[in-house]
Amino acid sequence: MFGRLRAVVTRLFTPVAAFLLRIGVSPDAVTIVGTVGVVASALWLFPTGHLFAGTMAIMVFAFSDALDGVMARLSGRSGPWGAFLDSTLDRLADAAIFTGLIVWFVRTENTWGITVGLACLVLGSVVPYARARAEGLGMTAAVGIAERADRLVVTLVAAGLVGLGLPVAVLVVVLGLLAAASAVTVVQRMATVRRQAVAAAGAASAGDAAASEGGA
Repeated sequence: MFGRLRAVVTRLFTPVAAFLLRIGVSPDAVTIVGTVGVVASALWLFPTGHLFAGTMAIMVFAFSDALDGVMARLSGRSGPWGAFLDSTLDRLADAAIFTGLIVWFVRTENTWGITVGLACLVLGSVVPYARARAEGLGMTAAVGIAERADRLVVTLVAAGLVGLGLPVAVLVVVLGLLAAASAVTVVQRMATVRRQAVAAAGAASAGDAAASEGGA
């Protein structure tokens, strides 16, 4: 859903990206600084109960995830290394956000919060792994109802609203729904890959049969 805003974000960040490139800042540097900022904000502000401040800080640093891509395209540096670095650091940032919330739930002795937070942390790592593994096998798995941008925006909005005074139960419920959506996404990706694997196996069998008939 939120991935559809990429074109708008690109237009907004193009002037900033061009300026940073002119002064010698590299896309990799922006990626690393943004990730460090997200991790530091999530692991410092969330555990201490500063949910709104943490959300605002994370959102500011998270903009680098879009900015570095624009910079890479403008500079012609898009390639396997940049994609690998960005994806790897994304996993680190995601883990830090949910870990920060889990620590806060532990400190406030919120058992349900701990449970759904851990579910989001685990499933949030399985969702991208399923896609990456599928692509590594020559298949695709870019499907699902809970992609990364959706998960992060929903989580941060809920955390920020709780930081402004809404009941903690709001965040717990949102994380529970998010965990369920992530689980559905994993199943959707597994089903998609299975269909492709079965189709590939059928095509291979048909090819072998044809080759045997031709040889006969």
